[in-house]
Amino acid sequence: MATTRMMIVRRLGLAVLTVVVCSADLVSQQGPTAPNSSAASSSSVKEFPVNMKQSVTAGATPVATKVQAKLVVATLVDGTVFPQNTLFSGEVIESVAKSATDPSRVAIRMDSAQWKNGSAPVKVYLTAWFYPVIAAMGQDLSYGPPKPASQTWNGAGTYPDSNSPASRPFPSQDMSRSAESAPESPVYTVSKRRVPMKDVESEGNNDGAVAITSKRFNIKLDKLTTYVLATGDLPAGGPSPGSASTK
Repeated sequence: MATTRMMIVRRLGLAVLTVVVCSADLVSQQGPTAPNSSAASSSSVKEFPVNMKQSVTAGATPVATKVQAKLVVATLVDGTVFPQNTLFSGEVIESVAKSATDPSRVAIRMDSAQWKNGSAPVKVYLTAWFYPVIAAMGQDLSYGPPKPASQTWNGAGTYPDSNSPASRPFPSQDMSRSAESAPESPVYTVSKRRVPMKDVESEGNNDGAVAITSKRFNIKLDKLTTYVLATGDLPAGGPSPGSASTK
């Protein structure tokens, strides 16, 4: 009996030791990764695809000029839904024309976002990213090959002579040839992935502000391009509009 009790105690002691060792290993594995995870979460950048309401030209548009931009697609950020067409308002904080020695430089900061039934304070900047327009071939709307006249019903209750105009199928053979020879019309749509502007670089300041620069040309922002506003400089790649800032 005593021998049996000793064996049970030894087994329990070994089990406890095993649990303690495993727990220690688990803590040692999780310890270093926890700060990295929290840092990654806190440093995530929120972004919004927008169209500018005004054109902006480096050097020509003065600093402190009030600007606005409209959100292209509804975006969820930190539990708040920014509906499509949300209006971002802010100002130009840097505007320098290209010179022989210095690049052109533009910085835009948006301070507020407003929509039909709500608003929110923001602090986002224009980045060196945009969503390009891509062309896809449109749907082919041309008819198939015309049927022979003998298989064409003219609505009069008979199959008339094949030479009769009433028996000619619609569209006619000539129309079908024209439709077949006409090129398909491309359909233009905004890409689902953002890309960097060509020959444009992004610079972050110590205060978190973002400016875009170009050594090749004077930067000009139009009202048609889908630009990207963000809380900081963006990494390469990026999700599709609307999901980019989902948190």
